[in-house]
Amino acid sequence: MGVAVSGGPDSLALLLMAAQARPGAVRAATVDHGLRADSAAEAAMVADLCARIGVPHATLTITVADGNMQAEARAARYAALAQWMEAQGIAALATAHHSDDQAETLVMRLNRASGVAGLAGVRDRAPVPGADLLLVRPVLHWRRAELAAVVAQAGVAAVDDPSNRNPAFDRVRVRGALADADWIDVPAWSRAAGHLADADAALDWAADMEYRARVQREGLGVIYRPVAPRAIALRVMARVVCDITGEAPRGSVLARAFDLLMARQPAPIGDLIVRPMPGAFSFVRAPKRRTPPA
Repeated sequence: MGVAVSGGPDSLALLLMAAQARPGAVRAATVDHGLRADSAAEAAMVADLCARIGVPHATLTITVADGNMQAEARAARYAALAQWMEAQGIAALATAHHSDDQAETLVMRLNRASGVAGLAGVRDRAPVPGADLLLVRPVLHWRRAELAAVVAQAGVAAVDDPSNRNPAFDRVRVRGALADADWIDVPAWSRAAGHLADADAALDWAADMEYRARVQREGLGVIYRPVAPRAIALRVMARVVCDITGEAPRGSVLARAFDLLMARQPAPIGDLIVRPMPGAFSFVRAPKRRTPPA
């Protein structure tokens, strides 16, 4: 099993418990994003701890692309971890997401009017983003304070990442608001996200049934004859679009298209045109614009 260890208290606790539970069967990796002056020293600290507890360790140095820093860093981090897993023959990657993370994610996605899939938060088992590898979150039902206590009891000093206190990040502001709201039951919120994950899986199952029964290719396009409720129809439409274009459409784009189609109006989705038909939606590629001669 591989463990992603940043050096913070959450991932250090996971590392210590994994090493004790599965001696000799754990590998650790620290991703150095190169975004802070102390990052290399922090990775070296994790490497030193791993040497002391007998866990092989690798430091993965990455370059973060321009754009949304957190999103680009996440993508580069998982790409590096996936490559490391494949090179080491690692069966599963464990990360230290916990119930406080889950509650924070739920609030952030409520603020963005996310659907069921988004509100389901992170799962205890999922694919590594961008790879056909297993990602597990064994401490998803632990609290942040409980993990910090494991590290303190072991006498290990955790990394203090100043970005975790930077109010420029949505998660930091949400974390502070939740900490001040003593009426919130964080474990209950985390369990609620788990119930939403069950609902998301049920919707996927129903959408698969609808797709197989109600979608077929005709001529140059695809015809979908919907009978399912809106939430399921949107998932079927997303799958049709992905089948044709190879790209997953945004949920907001699909929702607007569905409303237009129900109003008997054509709807663009990327380079597709979706037209209403009696009892059906027709998906075809939009004709390419001719380039005028020079």
